[in-house]
Amino acid sequence: FFFWYLSVVVDVLALPIFKQEESNLPPDSDNKILPFQYVLCAATSPAVKLHDETLTYLNQGQSYEIRMLDNRKMGELPEITGKMVKSIIRVVFHDRRLQYTEHQQLEGWRWNRPGDRILDLDIPMSVGIVDPRANPTQLNTVEFLWDPSKRTSAFIQVHCISTEFTMRKHGGEKGVPFRIQIDTFKENEAGEYTEHLHSASCQIKVFKPKGADRKQKTDREKMEKRAPQEKEKYQPSYETTILTECSPWPEVTYVNNSPSPGFGSTHNSFPVTEGPTCVPFFSTLNKQNLLPTATPQESQQWLHRNRFSPFCRLFTNFSGSDLLKLTREDVIQICGPADGIRLFNALKGRVVRPRLTIYVCQESQHAREQQHKHENGDVYHAIYLEELTAVELTEKIAQLFNISPRQISQIFKQGPTGIHVLVSDEMIQNFQDEVCFVLDTMKGTKSTMCLF
Repeated sequence: FFFWYLSVVVDVLALPIFKQEESNLPPDSDNKILPFQYVLCAATSPAVKLHDETLTYLNQGQSYEIRMLDNRKMGELPEITGKMVKSIIRVVFHDRRLQYTEHQQLEGWRWNRPGDRILDLDIPMSVGIVDPRANPTQLNTVEFLWDPSKRTSAFIQVHCISTEFTMRKHGGEKGVPFRIQIDTFKENEAGEYTEHLHSASCQIKVFKPKGADRKQKTDREKMEKRAPQEKEKYQPSYETTILTECSPWPEVTYVNNSPSPGFGSTHNSFPVTEGPTCVPFFSTLNKQNLLPTATPQESQQWLHRNRFSPFCRLFTNFSGSDLLKLTREDVIQICGPADGIRLFNALKGRVVRPRLTIYVCQESQHAREQQHKHENGDVYHAIYLEELTAVELTEKIAQLFNISPRQISQIFKQGPTGIHVLVSDEMIQNFQDEVCFVLDTMKGTKSTMCLF
């Protein structure tokens, strides 16, 4: 060990999915009954190639009509004749990368836009919808009842824009696509709307007000400049967008029949029951390693304790063994690069070594003069430095000796012939790892701590 002198000048005071991949429907889907059809009253883009999915541009906050049409043939689904059905409309991510981190993305949006919703129903303009509801914890979802035998139109407003979720924001970047998905259910024998009838979705991009109109015009002008043989490779622009059949939304919450608040109710009246959640579980070993024998519930508790709460729903049914079998690539694909690497390191129990470790012992000047040759018997405290700055060292010393960092005005290192050298960032960066210092306090107009 190396011993140095440092002086610390202080005041005299006591010492915190979906890329909707082409839906994998059963082979007999051609013969499957499609009881409903949903039509979004907004034009499709002309700049979409044949056989690709349509793309529709929407303006942020503008009301758009979705017509809810009864598509049944005579005698089909007689059990819903004269009865209400329940539809849930969602705005979800189209890209798989964002689907895996949907909860985290939406929480970030909520933080930046407190009090706002991603999706709203325009109640005054809507026709035929009954008991519209919006869960305050699900910003991208609305639901309502409707009678298929009557004219029904739901007017929606999307308040987020596609560029809010892009990875890099330097200006001019392309926005991410969303999906509008509608899932419809009928009542079961208990009167709960849990029996799935039909699901359909379409791809959209959302722009700032009037931005969708400009984008549509730009696409149309580009297509007009193309040669006739090139135009044949692209779809025409349709006045409306037909939502195409897809698999039902996979979350268990879509069959949750717990009452959601109406649009005029308060948040406090809503009983939050969103399916599996992460329940805090605190012990003396908050950062303990995850064991292969951990049950799914214990795995959820471990994720919460280690600050991975946004991913609890993704890993709802994962046991400790399941999580530990994930490769680094698996975790990064699911959680994204930053959180994926952090989760992988936590699963493997990897401890990050500090950049610099120093040892400090507090001792009065008088005691030092009498006991200097017995320093090996003194008790030292470890200080771990990551930033290698004088400010960080000041904070760590203040924390160690229970004083405020403001009480420390300067730090000195005792140099040759006893001179006091001011400690700078560069000096700390040149400290040897695991060097030892003895802290001493000298009284004056201010109290001076001396490390030697």
